[in-house]
Amino acid sequence: MNYLRKLSAINHITRALSITSRKNSHFSPLTVLSDDELMMKETFAKFAREKIAPKVREMEQNHKQDPEIIKGLFENGFMGIEIGEEYGGSGLNFMCSILAVEELSKVDNSISVLVDIQNTLINALIAKLGTPEQKKKYLTKLATSSVGSFALSEPSSGSDAFAMKTTAKKDGNHYVINGTKMWISNSDLADVFLLMANADPSKGYKGITTFILEKNMEGLSIGKKEDKLGLVASGTCMIHLDNVRVPEENILGEFGKGYAYAAGFLNEGRIGIGAQMVGCAQGAFDATIPYLLERKQFGQNIYDFQGMQFQIAEVATQIEAGRLLTYNAARLQEAGKPFLKEAAMAKLFCSRMAQFVSSQCVDWMGGVGFTKDFPQEKFYRDSKASTIYEGTSNIQMSTIAKIIRKEYSS
Repeated sequence: MNYLRKLSAINHITRALSITSRKNSHFSPLTVLSDDELMMKETFAKFAREKIAPKVREMEQNHKQDPEIIKGLFENGFMGIEIGEEYGGSGLNFMCSILAVEELSKVDNSISVLVDIQNTLINALIAKLGTPEQKKKYLTKLATSSVGSFALSEPSSGSDAFAMKTTAKKDGNHYVINGTKMWISNSDLADVFLLMANADPSKGYKGITTFILEKNMEGLSIGKKEDKLGLVASGTCMIHLDNVRVPEENILGEFGKGYAYAAGFLNEGRIGIGAQMVGCAQGAFDATIPYLLERKQFGQNIYDFQGMQFQIAEVATQIEAGRLLTYNAARLQEAGKPFLKEAAMAKLFCSRMAQFVSSQCVDWMGGVGFTKDFPQEKFYRDSKASTIYEGTSNIQMSTIAKIIRKEYSS
Protein backbone atom coordinates (compact mmCIF):
# COMPACT_ATOMS: atom_id res chain seq x y z
CA MET A 1 0.00 0.00 0.00
CA ASN A 2 1.49 3.36 -1.01
CA TYR A 3 1.89 6.17 1.51
CA LEU A 4 -1.04 8.23 0.25
CA ARG A 5 -3.34 5.20 0.47
CA LYS A 6 -2.28 4.64 4.09
CA LEU A 7 -3.08 8.24 4.93
CA SER A 8 -6.37 7.95 3.08
CA ALA A 9 -7.36 4.88 5.13
CA ILE A 10 -6.54 6.65 8.38
CA ASN A 11 -8.51 9.70 7.33
CA HIS A 12 -11.72 7.71 6.73
CA ILE A 13 -12.04 7.64 10.52
CA THR A 14 -11.93 11.43 10.87
CA ARG A 15 -13.71 12.42 7.67
CA ALA A 16 -17.19 12.41 9.22
CA LEU A 17 -16.01 14.77 11.95
CA SER A 18 -14.42 17.03 9.35
CA ILE A 19 -17.66 17.17 7.32
CA THR A 20 -19.68 17.94 10.45
CA SER A 21 -17.26 20.71 11.36
CA ARG A 22 -17.61 22.24 7.92
CA LYS A 23 -21.40 22.16 8.13
CA ASN A 24 -21.35 23.85 11.54
CA SER A 25 -19.03 26.58 10.26
CA HIS A 26 -21.17 27.13 7.15
CA PHE A 27 -18.71 27.88 4.32
CA SER A 28 -14.95 27.57 4.73
CA PRO A 29 -12.51 29.95 3.04
CA LEU A 30 -11.05 28.55 -0.18
CA THR A 31 -7.62 28.16 1.38
CA VAL A 32 -8.91 26.13 4.33
CA LEU A 33 -8.19 22.49 3.53
CA SER A 34 -9.73 19.33 4.89
CA ASP A 35 -7.61 17.11 7.14
CA ASP A 36 -6.98 14.80 4.17
CA GLU A 37 -5.92 17.65 1.93
CA LEU A 38 -3.70 19.26 4.53
CA MET A 39 -1.84 16.01 5.17
CA MET A 40 -1.45 15.44 1.44
CA LYS A 41 -0.12 18.97 0.96
CA GLU A 42 2.48 18.39 3.67
CA THR A 43 3.40 15.02 2.15
CA PHE A 44 3.89 16.53 -1.32
CA ALA A 45 5.96 19.40 0.11
CA LYS A 46 8.19 17.03 2.11
CA PHE A 47 8.89 14.84 -0.93
CA ALA A 48 9.69 17.92 -3.02
CA ARG A 49 12.12 19.28 -0.42
CA GLU A 50 13.86 16.03 0.45
CA LYS A 51 13.85 14.06 -2.81
CA ILE A 52 13.50 16.51 -5.69
CA ALA A 53 15.34 19.65 -4.54
CA PRO A 54 18.79 17.97 -4.30
CA LYS A 55 18.46 16.74 -7.91
CA VAL A 56 17.03 19.82 -9.65
CA ARG A 57 20.31 21.21 -10.92
CA GLU A 58 21.53 17.80 -12.10
CA MET A 59 18.28 17.13 -13.98
CA GLU A 60 18.48 20.59 -15.55
CA GLN A 61 22.02 19.99 -16.74
CA ASN A 62 21.23 16.50 -18.06
CA HIS A 63 17.92 17.55 -19.67
CA LYS A 64 16.45 14.43 -18.08
CA GLN A 65 14.29 13.53 -15.11
CA ASP A 66 15.93 11.37 -12.47
CA PRO A 67 14.64 7.74 -12.62
CA GLU A 68 14.75 7.45 -8.83
CA ILE A 69 12.48 10.45 -8.44
CA ILE A 70 10.01 9.00 -10.94
CA LYS A 71 10.13 5.70 -9.04
CA GLY A 72 9.43 7.60 -5.83
CA LEU A 73 6.45 9.37 -7.37
CA PHE A 74 4.87 5.98 -8.10
CA GLU A 75 5.82 4.43 -4.76
CA ASN A 76 4.25 7.32 -2.86
CA GLY A 77 1.05 7.32 -4.92
CA PHE A 78 1.61 10.70 -6.60
CA MET A 79 0.97 9.30 -10.09
CA GLY A 80 -2.46 7.89 -9.27
CA ILE A 81 -3.89 10.39 -6.82
CA GLU A 82 -7.53 10.10 -7.93
CA ILE A 83 -7.37 6.51 -9.19
CA GLY A 84 -9.44 4.18 -7.02
CA GLU A 85 -7.73 1.96 -4.50
CA GLU A 86 -9.05 -1.10 -6.34
CA TYR A 87 -6.62 -0.22 -9.15
CA GLY A 88 -3.69 0.54 -6.86
CA GLY A 89 -4.35 4.29 -6.71
CA SER A 90 -4.66 6.63 -3.74
CA GLY A 91 -8.41 7.24 -4.04
CA LEU A 92 -8.20 10.94 -3.23
CA ASN A 93 -9.95 14.00 -4.67
CA PHE A 94 -9.20 16.45 -7.47
CA MET A 95 -8.05 19.10 -5.02
CA CYS A 96 -5.28 16.78 -3.85
CA SER A 97 -4.03 16.56 -7.43
CA ILE A 98 -3.98 20.36 -7.60
CA LEU A 99 -2.13 20.58 -4.29
CA ALA A 100 0.44 18.06 -5.51
CA VAL A 101 1.11 20.10 -8.63
CA GLU A 102 1.40 23.32 -6.63
CA GLU A 103 3.79 21.92 -4.03
CA LEU A 104 6.03 20.16 -6.55
CA SER A 105 6.16 23.30 -8.70
CA LYS A 106 7.62 25.25 -5.79
CA VAL A 107 10.73 23.14 -6.27
CA ASP A 108 10.74 21.93 -9.89
CA ASN A 109 8.24 22.54 -12.65
CA SER A 110 9.55 19.74 -14.87
CA ILE A 111 8.51 17.12 -12.30
CA SER A 112 5.20 18.88 -11.65
CA VAL A 113 4.36 18.73 -15.38
CA LEU A 114 4.79 14.95 -15.25
CA VAL A 115 2.46 14.63 -12.25
CA ASP A 116 -0.04 17.17 -13.60
CA ILE A 117 -0.57 15.52 -16.99
CA GLN A 118 -0.73 12.05 -15.46
CA ASN A 119 -3.44 12.97 -12.97
CA THR A 120 -5.55 15.69 -14.59
CA LEU A 121 -5.55 14.33 -18.16
CA ILE A 122 -4.49 10.70 -18.60
CA ASN A 123 -5.91 9.12 -15.46
CA ALA A 124 -9.02 11.30 -15.52
CA LEU A 125 -9.91 10.41 -19.10
CA ILE A 126 -9.55 6.66 -18.59
CA ALA A 127 -11.29 6.71 -15.19
CA LYS A 128 -14.31 8.55 -16.57
CA LEU A 129 -14.54 7.09 -20.08
CA GLY A 130 -12.88 3.69 -19.96
CA THR A 131 -14.58 0.31 -20.12
CA PRO A 132 -14.13 -1.97 -17.10
CA GLU A 133 -11.47 -3.87 -19.05
CA GLN A 134 -9.60 -0.68 -20.00
CA LYS A 135 -9.68 0.58 -16.43
CA LYS A 136 -8.36 -2.69 -15.05
CA LYS A 137 -5.57 -2.86 -17.60
CA TYR A 138 -4.45 0.75 -17.80
CA LEU A 139 -5.36 2.44 -14.52
CA THR A 140 -3.46 -0.25 -12.63
CA LYS A 141 -0.36 0.45 -14.74
CA LEU A 142 -0.72 4.22 -14.52
CA ALA A 143 -1.08 4.15 -10.75
CA THR A 144 1.91 1.94 -10.13
CA SER A 145 4.52 2.00 -12.89
CA SER A 146 3.59 3.54 -16.27
CA VAL A 147 3.82 7.17 -17.38
CA GLY A 148 1.02 8.40 -19.66
CA SER A 149 1.14 10.98 -22.45
CA PHE A 150 -1.59 13.03 -24.14
CA ALA A 151 -1.11 13.31 -27.92
CA LEU A 152 -3.27 15.99 -29.54
CA SER A 153 -1.14 18.71 -31.18
CA GLU A 154 0.42 18.34 -34.63
CA PRO A 155 2.89 20.36 -36.72
CA SER A 156 0.04 22.13 -38.53
CA SER A 157 -2.58 22.12 -35.76
CA GLY A 158 -1.77 23.92 -32.53
CA SER A 159 -4.52 26.18 -31.23
CA ASP A 160 -6.65 24.89 -34.11
CA ALA A 161 -6.19 21.39 -32.71
CA PHE A 162 -9.11 19.86 -34.56
CA ALA A 163 -7.57 20.58 -37.97
CA MET A 164 -5.44 17.49 -37.35
CA LYS A 165 -4.20 15.34 -40.19
CA THR A 166 -3.55 12.11 -38.28
CA THR A 167 -5.97 9.46 -39.54
CA ALA A 168 -7.27 6.12 -38.30
CA LYS A 169 -8.63 3.80 -41.00
CA LYS A 170 -10.73 0.76 -40.14
CA ASP A 171 -9.20 -2.57 -41.10
CA GLY A 172 -11.19 -5.52 -39.77
CA ASN A 173 -11.21 -5.32 -35.98
CA HIS A 174 -8.27 -2.88 -35.97
CA TYR A 175 -7.64 0.75 -36.90
CA VAL A 176 -4.50 1.69 -38.82
CA ILE A 177 -3.15 5.04 -37.64
CA ASN A 178 -0.86 7.30 -39.66
CA GLY A 179 0.39 10.79 -38.88
CA THR A 180 2.66 12.88 -36.70
CA LYS A 181 2.11 14.46 -33.31
CA MET A 182 4.20 17.34 -32.01
CA TRP A 183 4.95 19.03 -28.67
CA ILE A 184 3.94 15.92 -26.74
CA SER A 185 4.97 16.22 -23.10
CA ASN A 186 6.33 13.17 -21.27
CA SER A 187 6.43 11.19 -24.51
CA ASP A 188 10.04 10.23 -23.87
CA LEU A 189 8.98 8.37 -20.71
CA ALA A 190 5.48 7.22 -21.61
CA ASP A 191 4.29 3.64 -21.92
CA VAL A 192 0.67 4.64 -22.55
CA PHE A 193 -0.58 7.29 -24.99
CA LEU A 194 -4.03 8.81 -25.35
CA LEU A 195 -3.96 9.82 -28.98
CA MET A 196 -6.47 11.74 -31.07
CA ALA A 197 -6.92 10.68 -34.70
CA ASN A 198 -9.63 11.31 -37.27
CA ALA A 199 -11.35 8.00 -37.96
CA ASP A 200 -13.88 9.55 -40.38
CA PRO A 201 -12.51 12.67 -42.12
CA SER A 202 -15.77 13.05 -44.05
CA LYS A 203 -17.38 14.21 -40.81
CA GLY A 204 -14.70 16.81 -40.09
CA TYR A 205 -13.86 17.24 -36.43
CA LYS A 206 -16.76 14.94 -35.52
CA GLY A 207 -14.69 12.04 -36.81
CA ILE A 208 -11.97 12.62 -34.23
CA THR A 209 -11.68 9.63 -31.92
CA THR A 210 -9.54 8.88 -28.86
CA PHE A 211 -7.33 5.79 -28.99
CA ILE A 212 -5.22 4.14 -26.32
CA LEU A 213 -1.80 3.30 -27.72
CA GLU A 214 1.14 1.52 -26.12
CA LYS A 215 4.80 2.33 -26.61
CA ASN A 216 5.67 -1.12 -27.98
CA MET A 217 3.13 -1.00 -30.82
CA GLU A 218 4.84 -1.53 -34.17
CA GLY A 219 5.12 1.66 -36.22
CA LEU A 220 5.07 4.03 -33.22
CA SER A 221 8.33 5.91 -32.73
CA ILE A 222 9.39 8.83 -30.55
CA GLY A 223 11.49 11.67 -31.97
CA LYS A 224 14.31 13.53 -30.27
CA LYS A 225 13.62 15.87 -27.37
CA GLU A 226 13.01 19.50 -28.23
CA ASP A 227 15.71 21.89 -26.98
CA LYS A 228 13.51 24.24 -24.99
CA LEU A 229 13.82 27.56 -23.16
CA GLY A 230 12.40 26.13 -19.94
CA LEU A 231 11.14 22.88 -18.45
CA VAL A 232 14.28 21.37 -19.95
CA ALA A 233 14.23 18.20 -17.84
CA SER A 234 10.71 17.47 -19.08
CA GLY A 235 10.79 15.61 -22.38
CA THR A 236 8.80 17.14 -25.25
CA CYS A 237 8.99 15.12 -28.46
CA MET A 238 7.36 14.35 -31.79
CA ILE A 239 5.50 11.05 -32.19
CA HIS A 240 5.60 9.35 -35.58
CA LEU A 241 2.83 6.92 -36.48
CA ASP A 242 3.49 4.68 -39.47
CA ASN A 243 0.69 2.14 -40.04
CA VAL A 244 0.21 1.56 -36.31
CA ARG A 245 -2.41 -1.16 -35.86
CA VAL A 246 -4.61 -0.50 -32.85
CA PRO A 247 -7.31 -2.95 -31.70
CA GLU A 248 -10.85 -1.64 -31.96
CA GLU A 249 -11.29 -2.22 -28.22
CA ASN A 250 -8.66 0.47 -27.63
CA ILE A 251 -11.07 3.22 -28.58
CA LEU A 252 -11.61 5.30 -25.43
CA GLY A 253 -15.17 6.48 -24.98
CA GLU A 254 -17.45 6.87 -28.00
CA PHE A 255 -16.40 6.89 -31.64
CA GLY A 256 -16.19 10.46 -32.96
CA LYS A 257 -16.28 12.12 -29.53
CA GLY A 258 -12.56 12.74 -29.25
CA TYR A 259 -12.95 16.45 -29.95
CA ALA A 260 -15.40 16.80 -27.08
CA TYR A 261 -13.23 14.77 -24.70
CA ALA A 262 -10.12 16.79 -25.53
CA ALA A 263 -11.90 20.10 -25.06
CA GLY A 264 -13.61 19.01 -21.86
CA PHE A 265 -10.69 17.40 -20.08
CA LEU A 266 -8.23 20.11 -21.09
CA ASN A 267 -10.36 22.39 -18.93
CA GLU A 268 -9.39 20.34 -15.89
CA GLY A 269 -5.80 20.42 -17.11
CA ARG A 270 -5.94 24.20 -17.20
CA ILE A 271 -6.66 24.25 -13.48
CA GLY A 272 -3.52 22.16 -13.15
CA ILE A 273 -1.56 24.77 -15.13
CA GLY A 274 -2.90 27.41 -12.75
CA ALA A 275 -1.57 25.35 -9.84
CA GLN A 276 1.79 24.92 -11.60
CA MET A 277 2.17 28.66 -11.94
CA VAL A 278 1.04 29.41 -8.39
CA GLY A 279 3.72 26.99 -7.21
CA CYS A 280 6.31 28.42 -9.61
CA ALA A 281 5.66 31.98 -8.39
CA GLN A 282 5.60 30.95 -4.74
CA GLY A 283 8.84 29.00 -5.17
CA ALA A 284 10.59 32.03 -6.68
CA PHE A 285 9.21 34.29 -3.95
CA ASP A 286 10.22 31.91 -1.15
CA ALA A 287 13.75 31.67 -2.55
CA THR A 288 14.09 35.46 -2.79
CA ILE A 289 12.66 37.04 0.37
CA PRO A 290 15.33 35.63 2.74
CA TYR A 291 18.00 37.17 0.49
CA LEU A 292 16.29 40.57 0.64
CA LEU A 293 16.18 40.38 4.43
CA GLU A 294 19.91 39.63 4.57
CA ARG A 295 21.48 41.61 1.72
CA LYS A 296 22.48 45.14 2.77
CA GLN A 297 22.89 48.24 0.62
CA PHE A 298 23.31 51.85 1.83
CA GLY A 299 23.48 50.64 5.42
CA GLN A 300 20.22 48.66 5.56
CA ASN A 301 18.80 45.44 4.21
CA ILE A 302 17.09 45.65 0.84
CA TYR A 303 13.73 44.60 2.24
CA ASP A 304 13.52 47.77 4.41
CA PHE A 305 13.42 50.18 1.48
CA GLN A 306 9.86 51.41 1.06
CA GLY A 307 10.03 51.07 -2.70
CA MET A 308 10.94 47.41 -2.30
CA GLN A 309 8.16 46.82 0.22
CA PHE A 310 5.58 48.16 -2.24
CA GLN A 311 6.85 45.75 -4.91
CA ILE A 312 6.91 42.82 -2.47
CA ALA A 313 3.35 43.56 -1.34
CA GLU A 314 2.19 43.68 -4.97
CA VAL A 315 3.83 40.35 -5.78
CA ALA A 316 2.44 38.61 -2.68
CA THR A 317 -1.05 39.87 -3.55
CA GLN A 318 -0.73 38.58 -7.12
CA ILE A 319 0.29 35.11 -5.89
CA GLU A 320 -2.61 34.94 -3.47
CA ALA A 321 -5.08 36.07 -6.14
CA GLY A 322 -3.82 33.33 -8.45
CA ARG A 323 -4.13 30.72 -5.72
CA LEU A 324 -7.72 31.74 -5.00
CA LEU A 325 -8.68 31.63 -8.69
CA THR A 326 -7.15 28.16 -8.98
CA TYR A 327 -8.66 26.75 -5.80
CA ASN A 328 -12.08 28.15 -6.72
CA ALA A 329 -11.97 26.44 -10.12
CA ALA A 330 -10.88 23.19 -8.44
CA ARG A 331 -13.72 23.33 -5.92
CA LEU A 332 -16.24 23.98 -8.69
CA GLN A 333 -14.95 20.93 -10.56
CA GLU A 334 -15.27 18.78 -7.45
CA ALA A 335 -18.80 20.04 -6.84
CA GLY A 336 -19.88 19.15 -10.37
CA LYS A 337 -20.57 22.81 -11.17
CA PRO A 338 -19.68 24.59 -14.43
CA PHE A 339 -16.04 25.66 -14.27
CA LEU A 340 -14.99 26.38 -17.85
CA LYS A 341 -14.78 30.16 -17.40
CA GLU A 342 -13.10 29.88 -14.00
CA ALA A 343 -10.52 27.37 -15.30
CA ALA A 344 -9.68 29.66 -18.22
CA MET A 345 -9.40 32.64 -15.86
CA ALA A 346 -7.11 30.72 -13.52
CA LYS A 347 -4.79 29.67 -16.33
CA LEU A 348 -4.78 33.11 -17.96
CA PHE A 349 -4.11 35.01 -14.76
CA CYS A 350 -1.64 32.59 -13.20
CA SER A 351 0.41 32.27 -16.40
CA ARG A 352 0.89 36.02 -16.53
CA MET A 353 1.33 36.30 -12.78
CA ALA A 354 4.12 33.71 -12.62
CA GLN A 355 6.07 35.47 -15.34
CA PHE A 356 5.69 38.80 -13.54
CA VAL A 357 6.63 37.38 -10.14
CA SER A 358 9.64 35.39 -11.32
CA SER A 359 10.90 38.39 -13.32
CA GLN A 360 10.58 40.59 -10.26
CA CYS A 361 12.49 38.05 -8.20
CA VAL A 362 15.34 38.03 -10.73
CA ASP A 363 15.44 41.84 -10.52
CA TRP A 364 15.43 41.85 -6.74
CA MET A 365 18.37 39.46 -6.63
CA GLY A 366 20.44 41.76 -8.80
CA GLY A 367 23.34 40.28 -10.72
CA VAL A 368 23.25 36.91 -8.95
CA GLY A 369 19.63 36.48 -10.04
CA PHE A 370 20.85 36.38 -13.62
CA THR A 371 23.11 33.40 -12.93
CA LYS A 372 22.33 29.69 -12.78
CA ASP A 373 23.79 29.55 -9.27
CA PHE A 374 20.41 30.71 -7.95
CA PRO A 375 16.96 29.29 -8.80
CA GLN A 376 15.19 32.50 -9.81
CA GLU A 377 16.27 32.36 -13.46
CA LYS A 378 14.95 28.79 -13.76
CA PHE A 379 11.55 29.75 -12.35
CA TYR A 380 11.52 32.63 -14.86
CA ARG A 381 12.26 30.35 -17.82
CA ASP A 382 9.87 27.64 -16.68
CA SER A 383 6.99 30.09 -16.32
CA LYS A 384 6.95 31.01 -20.01
CA ALA A 385 5.48 27.74 -21.30
CA SER A 386 2.28 28.33 -19.35
CA THR A 387 1.01 31.00 -21.75
CA ILE A 388 1.34 28.51 -24.61
CA TYR A 389 0.52 24.91 -23.69
CA GLU A 390 -2.93 23.49 -22.97
CA GLY A 391 -4.43 26.53 -24.68
CA THR A 392 -2.66 29.84 -25.31
CA SER A 393 -3.57 32.98 -23.38
CA ASN A 394 -5.47 34.25 -26.43
CA ILE A 395 -7.55 31.06 -26.47
CA GLN A 396 -8.31 31.52 -22.77
CA MET A 397 -9.45 35.09 -23.35
CA SER A 398 -11.63 33.99 -26.26
CA THR A 399 -13.20 31.29 -24.07
CA ILE A 400 -13.89 33.72 -21.23
CA ALA A 401 -15.41 36.30 -23.60
CA LYS A 402 -17.71 33.72 -25.24
CA ILE A 403 -19.07 32.63 -21.86
CA ILE A 404 -19.62 36.24 -20.74
CA ARG A 405 -21.52 36.95 -23.96
CA LYS A 406 -23.71 33.91 -23.32
CA GLU A 407 -24.30 34.94 -19.69
CA TYR A 408 -25.47 38.39 -20.71
CA SER A 409 -27.49 37.20 -23.70
CA SER A 410 -29.58 34.63 -21.85
